[in-house]
This record gives sequence, C-alpha cells and structure tokens, in this order.
Amino acid sequence: MIEFKNISKFYSVGLFGKKHFVALDDVSVKIKKGEIISLIGESGSGKTTIGKVILKLIRPTHGEILLDGENVTHLKKGKMKNYYSKVQGVFQDPFSTFNPIFKADRIFRIVHKQFFPEVSKEEWEKRVIDSLKSVGLNPEEVLRKYTHQLSGGQLQRFLIARALLLDVQFLVADEIISMLDASTRIDVLNLLAELKTKGLSILFITHDLNLGYYISDTVMILYQGSVVESGATEEVFNNPQHPYTKMLLDSVPRLDRKWDANEKSTFTAKKGESDIVNECHFHDRCAQKDKNCNKTPLTEFAKDHWVACSQVKKIS
Repeated sequence: MIEFKNISKFYSVGLFGKKHFVALDDVSVKIKKGEIISLIGESGSGKTTIGKVILKLIRPTHGEILLDGENVTHLKKGKMKNYYSKVQGVFQDPFSTFNPIFKADRIFRIVHKQFFPEVSKEEWEKRVIDSLKSVGLNPEEVLRKYTHQLSGGQLQRFLIARALLLDVQFLVADEIISMLDASTRIDVLNLLAELKTKGLSILFITHDLNLGYYISDTVMILYQGSVVESGATEEVFNNPQHPYTKMLLDSVPRLDRKWDANEKSTFTAKKGESDIVNECHFHDRCAQKDKNCNKTPLTEFAKDHWVACSQVKKIS
C-alpha cells in the first residue's frame, strides 16, 4: 500500500522567487493493493505533480509518503533502486522514454544488469518473452526493432512489460492512452484491469471522465492542487456534490441530445461579492457561492464519499 499524507508542493516564482505557486495543497491519498484510483481534473490541477512526487522525480515541500508503512519521503541514493523495483511509471508519450539510437530490447538488458544480475541470461530471456506475451506483444516482432518502428500502443505495452519484469507493486499511469487510437485504448485499459486482479495497485491519471469511470475503483477530483471530491467511482459519478465535479460531468458530451450553441453554463462566477478570507480555490468560478463560503477540508458526505465544500452537508 502507498499513502500520501498531507503532501504539499510549492514553487518559487516572480522576481527573486519571493512569491510561491502552490502545485499541491495538503493532498492525502491512500491506495490499497489491487486498487485503481483515478486522478481527474483540468490541465494544471496537479495530477502529474502527484505522479512525479510518487516516482521521486520531484520532492514535496511538506508531507510524507509511506510505502507499506515505511516513510520513503526522503530516500537516500542507495535505497532508490529498491524503491524503483516496487514503484514504476508509464507516461503519456512513450517515444520520449526510449533512446532512439538503441533497439527496444536494450531496456530489458538494462533491467537485467541493474536489478537481476544473479539471473542467468537464458532464464532472463525466458522471463522477457513471457512478460511480452502477457501484454499481447510478439517478442520476435518488437525486440529487434528501433522505437520509431513501433507504434505508440506497442511502446506502452512494452513499458508495462518492463514493470511486470520488475514485479512492481505500484504503477503510475500518467495519461498513458491519450496518444493512442480508440481500438488500442480499450486494449491497454483492459490490460490494466487484468493486472489489477493480480494485485497491482495503479494510479490512473487522466482528464477524461469516461476513462476514469471505466477503469477505476476510486476517483479523486482535483482542482488547483486540492482534492475537492473523492470516493467510490459509482458514488461520485452518480451523486456528485462539489460544484466543480458537477461542472466536469455536465461538460461531458452526451449521445442522447445535441449541443445547444445558445446554452449557457450555470457555473459562472457571480459578480459584486466581496473577497472572502480563506476562500476555496473554486470560489471565483462557483455559481453556488455565498458570503458564508470558506475553504473546507474533505469531509465525509456519505459512505465512501468525501467532499470539500462548506455548503455540502453530511447525510444523516
């Protein structure tokens, strides 16, 4: 199990770095074994930042990261290899993950040398073939090719096969199907769902609500670095409570009716209201706000459903 505890990430901006940009604001996440959690939100909401913090690509400003109960927030260099043997990531652009001057099989040779030097060459080659077949790839077709000779879908499967070879416990999947065609997308999603049944925990980062609904057990809605709503996927999608979640769901195209060009969004900010101390991040865009609004932590609204909105009251 991997857990975020009150993680915040600030960046210094402005002249001489005197100002701070808040990329993450007190985010807590707990992902259990064999669970898929979707992080959903607009571009700039902090989804990828969470993935990078988990993958130790950036350090949090505040908070802790726990892996199976062990604090791994500030690992020393000597322990990073052990961490990456358990936690791996697959990213949006698979082509940028590989060195274009090397053939695709080089990545497996590096994994062999760095993580499993005690395994014989023959045994390792068998493991590679088995992992590639498990993700629907033909080893003879992909191993001897350069990355530009493979499709995006093949490269994504290739990276997932690498994670399987490492026998990882946790996978960060950051927009991994946004560059793929529709037919390939469903194959990769079904592959992730199959890996989940084998005990793999997955953080699925996406801006697509349909994909999040299809793949995840739990969903977290982010806005400007804060979690505004979270819970069981069915509960959040069928009974959204935060104004931002409602706005996102209303923006999804529907097949049962055409879009009305004259239709106006009900989520436009009201004018003429005074500034509110400690206001929530969504205040300027919220049509439901009033003078009693304030920044509110995630509060249990119902079973498996938490909302960060002062106007939402828990169901008794």
